[in-house]
Amino acid sequence: MESISVAQLWAGRVLSGIAVVFLFVDATGKLFKVTPVVEGTVKLGYPEGVVFPLGVLLLAGVVLYAIPKTSALGAIYLTAFLGGAVATHVRVGSPLATHVLFGVYVAAFVWGGLALRNPRLLALLTGGH
Repeated sequence: MESISVAQLWAGRVLSGIAVVFLFVDATGKLFKVTPVVEGTVKLGYPEGVVFPLGVLLLAGVVLYAIPKTSALGAIYLTAFLGGAVATHVRVGSPLATHVLFGVYVAAFVWGGLALRNPRLLALLTGGH
């Protein structure tokens, strides 16, 4: 089995932790129907009734990602979820760098953190052996 340095492991944990905290806060805002979250979702063209279910779905992905044995599945799931956010922002004409690509930035933290913590995945993603 390939080994990783302590610094690489901690860098992966930090990137993953940032993604988990951000996505958990987002899910919590949806679950508790915080006014700015609901207003933002409605402005994006979604009915208010989907805010809570979106929070449940996002929280499920965060939990999958946070559990080491299911973290790869969680990363795939969150990538799909974030892809929906990207598509939504494209559809409504949001600014590219700050809104449209924000889901891509978060996904980069998700995958970067996971890859740094998992040498086999890092080798797969970088073409290493």
